[in-house]
Amino acid sequence: MSGLGWGVDPLWEGLCAGRSAIGPFRRFDHQPHRTHVAAEAGEAPRELAALPGWDRLSLADRFAVGAAVEGVRQAGLSVPFTEEIEAGVFWGSSTGGMWEAEGFFRDFLVDLKQGRSRARSQARLRDLASHQVNAPGDAVARHLGVAGPVQTVSSACASGALALGAALEALRSGTVDVALAGGSDSLCQLTYAGFNALRSVDESPCRPFRAGRAGMSIGEGAALLVLEPLERVLARGAAPLAVLAGTGASCDAHHMTAPDPSGEGAAAALDAALRDAGLAPAEIDFVNTHGTGTPLNDAAEWNALRRVFGVRAAELPVTATKALLGHLLGSSGAIEAVTTVLCLRHGLLHPVPSGEPAVSAEAAVDAEPAAGLPVALVLDHPLPLPAARAGVSTSLAFGGSNAALVFTRWTALNAS
Repeated sequence: MSGLGWGVDPLWEGLCAGRSAIGPFRRFDHQPHRTHVAAEAGEAPRELAALPGWDRLSLADRFAVGAAVEGVRQAGLSVPFTEEIEAGVFWGSSTGGMWEAEGFFRDFLVDLKQGRSRARSQARLRDLASHQVNAPGDAVARHLGVAGPVQTVSSACASGALALGAALEALRSGTVDVALAGGSDSLCQLTYAGFNALRSVDESPCRPFRAGRAGMSIGEGAALLVLEPLERVLARGAAPLAVLAGTGASCDAHHMTAPDPSGEGAAAALDAALRDAGLAPAEIDFVNTHGTGTPLNDAAEWNALRRVFGVRAAELPVTATKALLGHLLGSSGAIEAVTTVLCLRHGLLHPVPSGEPAVSAEAAVDAEPAAGLPVALVLDHPLPLPAARAGVSTSLAFGGSNAALVFTRWTALNAS
């Protein structure tokens, strides 16, 4: 679920076309803020809106449940889960139902100002209840009848990727038979105002690794991956889309918001993921970068890539999903994991826009790589990678929390 639409098909179609979902939005009045663009998800399909209890879910819950419905259906699983299958939910979120909680507070202040009694109050307590950050993962568990472990990771922008790491660990230990892992977040004024106050939001759609980049763009949505042990997938006659071969995590321990400029922490997460997957850096065919478009993050991430891949870093194909979807916060690691799987499965690396149409000399500069960041960014047109066997997705969060996920193509693995 993203600004490109509800479902995997509109996601992949939009990514391959290099179509940005970032632009004017209507979720709230953004005129008081310094920027005015975001990637807003549209209305849910009727099929989802007709689900029992849909009207009581927060936006983040709806994104999560929508992703879960599509995921289990595509995987060929029957729900609700039975007692014979130990299933678990591993979820990432940074704000949960914050948008609804903001509405409650706004209505509560109006009630106070107008002297309304509780009976006449416009503020709904259920909107306040949706504020808890674990609500989206819990909503997935309720809808699918998951009686096993339900865990929520809230570690800023690394949340979704770290949730996938927790899911993989639970599968390897035998704690669960099936892991439903992902993340969801919705636009809300708190995050929009906060990132704007930090001057980390670009007034135009974000331009990772490009000259003239001035910050991130915020998006919303959700993604879910269904993870199972390989033998279980094959035993029930299903076809794996890809293999989550390894995960890694680290912390910069450097600053509350700024990344370690050396990239050492991010490189540690990448190294750990490669070791976990049993792969050498030379075996990675592309990287789906965190790529926020902020000057500090892009520079630190380039240094991390250089530490891990050496001189090959400047030749390794790179994409940056946030240039098209915006930054989905706690869900970004999950939806970028889906994007990485799609790139592997189709043997195609999605592009990012090279910049605004060159109507002026200033705009034309945006198409140029930033000085000192010679990443091999895929621009404007998809890059065929038919022989790609492995890709990495990175997530680098506030507080220096880093995560990396290594995926391998199933067909290539099977052939070997």
